[in-house]
Amino acid sequence: MYTNSASDGDGEGDGRKHESIEMSKELGHPTNCQPYAPTTTDTSNKQQLVKIEQLPDRGSWSSKMDFILSVVGLAIGLGNVWRFPYLCYKNGGGAFILPYIITLFLAGIPMFFMELALGQMLTIGGLGVFKIAPIFKGIGYAAAVMSCWMNVYYIVILAWAVFYFFMSMRADVPWRTCNNWWNTVNCVNQYERKNLHCWDKIINGTAQKVCSVSAANITSLEITDPVKEFWERRALQISHGIEEIGNIRWELAGTLLLVWILCYFCIWKGVKWTGKVVYFTALFPYVLLTILLVRGITLPGALEGIKFYIIPNFSKLTNSEVWIDAVTQIFFSYGLGLGTLVALGSYNKFTNNVYKDALIVCTVNSSTSMFAGFVIFSVIGFMAHEQQRPVADVAASGPGLAFLVYPSAVLQLPGSPMWSCLFFFMLLLIGLDSQFCTMEGFITAIIDEWPQLLRKRKEIFIAIVCALSYLVGLTCITQGGMYIFQILDSYAVSGFCLLWLIFFECVSISWCYGVDRFYDGIKDMIGYYPTVWWKFCWCVTTPAICLGVFFFNIVQWTPIKYLDYSYPWWAHAFGWFTALSSMLYIPIYMFWLWKRTPGEFTEKIRALVRIDEDVTRLREKMLREAYVKEIEFNSL
Repeated sequence: MYTNSASDGDGEGDGRKHESIEMSKELGHPTNCQPYAPTTTDTSNKQQLVKIEQLPDRGSWSSKMDFILSVVGLAIGLGNVWRFPYLCYKNGGGAFILPYIITLFLAGIPMFFMELALGQMLTIGGLGVFKIAPIFKGIGYAAAVMSCWMNVYYIVILAWAVFYFFMSMRADVPWRTCNNWWNTVNCVNQYERKNLHCWDKIINGTAQKVCSVSAANITSLEITDPVKEFWERRALQISHGIEEIGNIRWELAGTLLLVWILCYFCIWKGVKWTGKVVYFTALFPYVLLTILLVRGITLPGALEGIKFYIIPNFSKLTNSEVWIDAVTQIFFSYGLGLGTLVALGSYNKFTNNVYKDALIVCTVNSSTSMFAGFVIFSVIGFMAHEQQRPVADVAASGPGLAFLVYPSAVLQLPGSPMWSCLFFFMLLLIGLDSQFCTMEGFITAIIDEWPQLLRKRKEIFIAIVCALSYLVGLTCITQGGMYIFQILDSYAVSGFCLLWLIFFECVSISWCYGVDRFYDGIKDMIGYYPTVWWKFCWCVTTPAICLGVFFFNIVQWTPIKYLDYSYPWWAHAFGWFTALSSMLYIPIYMFWLWKRTPGEFTEKIRALVRIDEDVTRLREKMLREAYVKEIEFNSL
């Protein structure tokens, strides 16, 4: 179950066998071979670390590059491509970079480093690591629940992308014209509207623009375009509200099944296989982004879009929403709070320089976000130029950017189907590695919690999780699925849920276990103490930012809407249920564990809140417990 970083290569199996024998002797079990115990020292008490042969091999990264690319693949997802550029435009262009960088150094990078180090330090997934502060184990369960919601809804976006990819593989993209069976009589291409015959008219006391479309006179507000109609009437076939769930979109059910199959085969053999998959899924999107950027900056109007993206509007910095957006964007894009980074770090060697790795990945992540901004806004500038509209009127966020703005832009490019295929293939790759790395975090946490039952059946367990997630995800690809999708996005995996988890996670390590002992553990791993800056962040700035932004989110909360559609009260109630299904795990588990643990108040504090063991003794204790469980399991 746990691995000693000191051994590697061909001798690892022999080392595990000898160490297992040594453990057997210490626990009073007979052995037939001469024991061998490697010496692993600690700054305090020079104790031995041992391994277990009885459990199947937990696995480890084949190389450092496998680990780096996996973490890069997790951290760089769809949010880098559509959410970060939109937030820059929304919050003052280049001015947004200031709160983004401040929160990055005060909260984002510190938590990223902490989660990777925690997993590597204890060599276990997101549930087991809270042996470091047992009363906070509810954080692990909360993260597992939130990961389940994330796995169900996030992959739906990839199903949409695959659908668009297949629909683009033809002589011309199907959203160019209004002559298809799904189009309405009000459909007019954005690039042809300047040729319409329009005039001003007073309607109900208000001056409105009226145009002649298909031998009928309609207001400009009633005009739709083929790109939007393809998205709503062909891809989604969206109903009028969440009350009308409608039928399953079987084409999307097929693409969703395809993506789940891809996800399964990316992780079914463990991290050694995952580490090879990410060489393609993490690196190839950069090739596609570069191709799209080169094409984008050569388009007319591209410079206007880029200027809109980077020129600061510092007046926006007085708005609290700007700072809230910066914090939530960093936490989401870095994959914090879900236990995934803990899981990925847990497959490292104990002596891996996780400090350097964390800084490298954080630099790559933020640089990719800014790079993607140039790609997207060069295209948006081109659209604004072609439609003779301000850039602000064609910029959009979320699915609108991927499935409305870019499909509209490719209409004016030579070889539209090729550019469309490239873009949606890039979306698939960017989202796929984030999806299966999040899945890996959940799988690792559960299997490490019940290794005797699940580790030998890992492939079957992963298949069951994927199948169940697929069945639940079918609700998001019904005709009313977009409304369910937005409920999950706005509640189940919302910013305030994530802030709640990260706050308690940071406090459990820095204040309860103790930041000094955690620093000693890091020194044991990498050979030196990191700069004291991270102590300051873990103890002060990160918890303060999480708590402050959490309450800002609650105070400024307003009921969500989809375009002009307002959700019924029971939909919001369901949304809050999905949010609380993860958040309440933390206080409920604290109360339950405190009540069931015998002893006086001070004894409970030492057993549950601030344990006595340093990292070396805690690792040895965990190994002993795992060994005893294995002996008991094999004796049944």
